[in-house]
Amino acid sequence: MSISNTNEPPVRIFVATAGGIGCQLMAEALGRSGWGFSVVGYACNLMGVRMAVKEDLVDIALIDSHLKDGSKAGFDATRSIRSSNSKVRVVMMVDASEGSLTVDVFRAGASGIFSRDDSFDLLCKCIRAVHNGQVWANSKQLQSLIHALAQAQPAQATKNLGKNGLTNREQGVVRLVAEGMTNRDISKQLNLSENTVRNYLFRIFNKVGSSNRLELARFAWDQEEAKGHREAVVE
Repeated sequence: MSISNTNEPPVRIFVATAGGIGCQLMAEALGRSGWGFSVVGYACNLMGVRMAVKEDLVDIALIDSHLKDGSKAGFDATRSIRSSNSKVRVVMMVDASEGSLTVDVFRAGASGIFSRDDSFDLLCKCIRAVHNGQVWANSKQLQSLIHALAQAQPAQATKNLGKNGLTNREQGVVRLVAEGMTNRDISKQLNLSENTVRNYLFRIFNKVGSSNRLELARFAWDQEEAKGHREAVVE
């Protein structure tokens, strides 16, 4: 399956994996895929990634969690992209056995996580979805993420959300979303109708710039991480 629309500019992709041959083969495959991709470069290490995104010619960075710099260098590369160029969206590739890394992938700033065991056609769909502003994860990875959210301490993560214009009630809704509750669960917990909960979420998404629950969770994590940095400075 492929798509090609001459009315749209190509999706500019940068590829980063641990092996040079692997990078080149992936770049060639994406360029020939018929999905409207243009591979603008590839690298095997963190320095190569940092140099590429500075040129502002990349839409999607496809980054392997393993680079030449180490088994977790892909996370450093993702954080570097996030801090230097917010326009670049990252899809991180991981082994199927690394499901426990799902939370770390999104915390690092990726918009998608892709298992190396999945098909190339699915990878193309993933890249397109992330380019269109969606968050990508398979069902197993989502389950891992929801489990992590349920085990988290949401009160700490949402303590500073009021600075973004959220009311106390909206902060309470965010806390329950972070616990993995559905709209129905939240409505019962707060004694509200489901329609009212949906309205709250609509306003929350607009205020914090999120479009779905996963992005809202990432926002909460950002607040928690920023709070941790501030406390470290004070200490």
